[in-house]
Amino acid sequence: MDIDALVRDWGPIDIAPLAEAIARQEATAWNEHEQRQKDYEVHRQTRSIVLLFAGLDNWPTIEVLKMPGWDRLANVVVPVMDSIIARWYPPGGRIIRSMIALMPAGVRIDPHRDSHPSFACGHRIHVPIETNPRVRFTVDGRPFNLQAGRVYEINNLKTHSVINKGATDRTHLIFDYVPADHEPGATAALPS
Repeated sequence: MDIDALVRDWGPIDIAPLAEAIARQEATAWNEHEQRQKDYEVHRQTRSIVLLFAGLDNWPTIEVLKMPGWDRLANVVVPVMDSIIARWYPPGGRIIRSMIALMPAGVRIDPHRDSHPSFACGHRIHVPIETNPRVRFTVDGRPFNLQAGRVYEINNLKTHSVINKGATDRTHLIFDYVPADHEPGATAALPS
């Protein structure tokens, strides 16, 4: 969504239960759903555990699909997302995408803009779980160092990129929240 900032720092949030659950995931979990890596060249070197995926074949209808990560992580991810929405966003919308994204050490995501119209409808929210001081998230040419345990909204309609020059991986919870007044005509509700 094109917000009135490049990055909004909403503040701290408790990530301990989520971090522990992510650490318990099997290595194979990161490769269960590779659609993002196949569809977007810039994400080829990343890996993700997808919980909710936006089916866009019938745009502007969005079909929200539960993916393999939902059964293993929803119990710790949903409370974090619900808390963020309750504190900083209008009620009544829905989450159309949710994933845990891993960016290995030494990897970069080249400059790009999220171009599908669905990205203009939703707030792109990042919650860093694991990071290091040598990870740089750049939006519209300005570098940001996103800290673990904080909530950020990214203006993903601006050109953005990420580089991890550190020795450790970067892991974020990323989700898209579409407020009711930005709904593009979707018919499905958030899966229960």
